This record gives sequence, C-alpha cells and structure tokens, in this order.
Amino acid sequence: MAEKLMKYADAVAKYDPVFGLEVHVELCTNTKLFCPAHIEFGGEPNTQLTPVSLGLPGSLPVVNKTAIDYAVKLGLALHCKVNEWSQFARKNYFYPDMPRDYQISQYDKPLNGEGYLDVELDDGSIFRVPIERAHVEDDAGKNTHVGGADGRIEGADHSLVDYNRAGVPLVEIVTKPIEGAGARTPEVAGAYVRAIRDIVRALGISHARMEQGNMRADVNVSLHAGPDAPLGTRSETKNVNTFKGIEKTLTYEIRRQAALLESGGEVLQETRHWDESTQTTAGGRVKTDANDYRYFPDPDLVMVHVTKDHIEELKAQMPEMPRERRARLKKEWDFTDRQMQDAVNADAVDLIEDTVKAGATAAGARKWWLGEISREANTRGVSLQELPISAQDVADVEQLIADGKLNDKLAKQTVSGVLAGEGKPAEVVKKHGYQVVSDDGALDAAVDQALKDNPDIVAKLKGGNMKPMGAIIGAVMRATKGQADAKAVSKIVMERIAKS
Repeated sequence: MAEKLMKYADAVAKYDPVFGLEVHVELCTNTKLFCPAHIEFGGEPNTQLTPVSLGLPGSLPVVNKTAIDYAVKLGLALHCKVNEWSQFARKNYFYPDMPRDYQISQYDKPLNGEGYLDVELDDGSIFRVPIERAHVEDDAGKNTHVGGADGRIEGADHSLVDYNRAGVPLVEIVTKPIEGAGARTPEVAGAYVRAIRDIVRALGISHARMEQGNMRADVNVSLHAGPDAPLGTRSETKNVNTFKGIEKTLTYEIRRQAALLESGGEVLQETRHWDESTQTTAGGRVKTDANDYRYFPDPDLVMVHVTKDHIEELKAQMPEMPRERRARLKKEWDFTDRQMQDAVNADAVDLIEDTVKAGATAAGARKWWLGEISREANTRGVSLQELPISAQDVADVEQLIADGKLNDKLAKQTVSGVLAGEGKPAEVVKKHGYQVVSDDGALDAAVDQALKDNPDIVAKLKGGNMKPMGAIIGAVMRATKGQADAKAVSKIVMERIAKS
C-alpha cells in the first residue's frame, strides 16, 4: 500500500529537516586493508581471497600502510583533526556477506576526528557541513539475490555471496546532524556528496565510481518543529549510490515523515532502502544503536600511530583542492558561473582541461564535451569518460576546423565517426572523404547556380534584406554535400550582389 505523502513545500514550511550522511569511500589500494589479497572490480566471484579476508581461524590481520596514508590525506582535505593514535574495534553483527561475523572498524578512537566541508551550491552560495569523524574500516562482501524483482531480496528464491569485496579498505565519513538547510536539504546533500567525490578523485585515493559501489551513502533524516524543539526520530536509508538518489531519498522521506506526523503517527527509527524503480523508500529493520554492536578493541591489532612528522609529510603532498581549482580554471577559461557549473554537473572539467592542454580553446572544448558528446553519453546511458573519444581526439577536430579543413557540419560527422569506433579523427576524415570545398571555381559555380535557381531571394538580398541568405547557403551546402565553408559562401554571394 502506498504511503501517504505531504507536498514538499508544505512539509518544509511546517517542519525543520535535520539530516546526516554517512559516506562510504572505497580506497583504491592494490590490496585489501588487512591482507595481501588483490583488489579488482568485476573479477571472478570468490577469487580475490586470503584466509584473513575469509576470517579463517588462526589468520591474523596486518594493516595496509597505504590505506592509512590515503585516509590521513582525506582527513586533511576535510579539515579534520588527524589523531596520532587511533584504534581498530570489532563491530559485531551477523550478515551473510560478513565472513567473520564482525567488521573491523573504528569507534571511539578514529583516525580522523571533527572537521568540516564547505560546499558550493548552484547559486554560488556556500553551506558548511560539519563532520564528526572520518574513520577507517573494511568493507563487507556482496549479496546477489536471485529470483526476485530488480535483484531485491523480496521474492528471491536464493542468494549468492561474493566475498571479493570483503576486506577492501573504506573510509566512512560521518557528518554531525546538519541543520538550517530547510527546503534546500536535498540540494545541500547532493552537493556535499559530489564534493566528496571530487576531493577523493583529486587526491587519487578512490575511483569514486558510484555505479561500481566505490562510493555510497547512508542517508539519515528527521523532522522537528523548529530550532529550539527536540530532534525527531530519524530514519536511515542505506547504501544509496547515485547523487539523484540521495536527493530524492531526502525529498521522499521528508514528505513521508511529515504526513505521518501530521496524521498523529510515529516515525520509526529504522533502516530503509531506496527503490529506484518506484522512486520510494521501503522499511527494513528496526535501527540498531551503537551499543547493540558490542564494540570492543580488536585484540589482534595494535593501535595505529601516525607521527606528527608523517602527517606533515602527507600534508606537503596534497594537491590543489577541487573548489580552488575550479575557481582558477573558471578565470583562465573566461567561463561564466553558469558555464562552469554546467561543466561541473556534467563531470567534464577534467576532460575540458585535458582538451585545452592538447591544444584546443576552452570555448571549443566546452562546446564539444557539453554538446554533441554529452548528448551521445546520455543516449548510451554512460559517463563522458566511458565514451570511445579522448581529449586529444577533440583537440584534433578543433585543429582541423582551425586549419579550414572541416566546417562545423563535417566536424560533427567526424566526431560521430570517432564515437562509432571508426578510428581517430584523421582516419574518419580520410575514410569518408570529408573536406571543405575550398576550390574557388567549384564554390563560384555552386553559388551562381543557387542564385539562378532563387531569383526571388536574390531580389530581397539586393534590397538589403539579408535574412534569406541562409537559403542560398543551404542550397550551396546541398550542392557540395555539406562540404562548403559557410563564411566563404556568404562572401561570394555578397560579391555577386554588389556587382549586379
């Protein structure tokens, strides 16, 4: 039965949303957090294993130093207090994808303590998200439910477990309760998680591919009457792995909880799951509190000691952060705020920068990546990075245009050929014989024929009405199979009109 919902505008007018996010970021180390098992997405199930990642008796964990260094860098980027001493604990719970029946995580002594992240919203305003901690833990395996709808456990007749992911290093970034966003709560949440994605990629510590599970978020939200009222009971929607899903989860939960409270009902403290197909959340289990996990220090692991000197060494390795980089590039490229935001939203900033480095203008690079190529990515349902076209390819097409060898139409056909797998731009041009008609005789003949065939348009042009010029250019383009240069055609037409 469909749950009752209040209109979003009414819900945020009557109640004040308070939300929190737990963002899980898989680190792209070569091996797992506590053993030398290799990490590779999409590998044959249950092949990337050791006795440690399976939790076999007698096996002992050893901490991956690179994972700790990556986590420290992330803590620094999030303005966290990096603790010299931190401790791993056992988080006890049973689930089929957890081979040890406990997770090795951090609880009261995390690697990274309190911090914050300033996120930029679409209108350029800044919202500060307070961070409680960013701790290190190992990931669970993956369950695949067979026989149900959309891979969900409901209706499944059996489940399969792949332990390849078990033991992959994670950093879990936990915010404090976030207040004051009001109606912009979903927007702030989406912008925050996008900012996390950009940071970990800039640091080179995670692939941050949400569709591959490298990054996902647990979304907590509750409603209360106002800033001075007690906090409401929260729900926690688990493992949301798209930016839009995070925003839609918050929108839905705010509407659902508001309708429930308005009718005199009670919000349950429970885990929920976002269903992309129905655009709704569904109830799971009653939420477990921290004391139910029976945390205690892992007796097989000593405390982690990161010296002040080592923290300073890692701090010196930090690259330019995404917000500062975007501000610099926006100025260098002479982009408007809207143009830069469009590039950010399309995840095209790196591609545009690489294309500029390859020799294109910033305006030309933006035109291709946010135009023809972006439309093709949307049609295929993939990211720009997954398309078979490189920054160098786009720069080469721009150079062919600058050299007068291609016009805009032929350039689009060349890009289409590259995207279709026909080869590099030069190979596509050669294969199809794309070439701007530059022979004056051929252009003159095509223009003369177009003028002869359209005496009414010629009369208008002679009278100073230039609007029909496009019809003459179009006729010449058809005659030359789209290979004429429009500017050259216009010039010849004007010369003919002046002489007549």
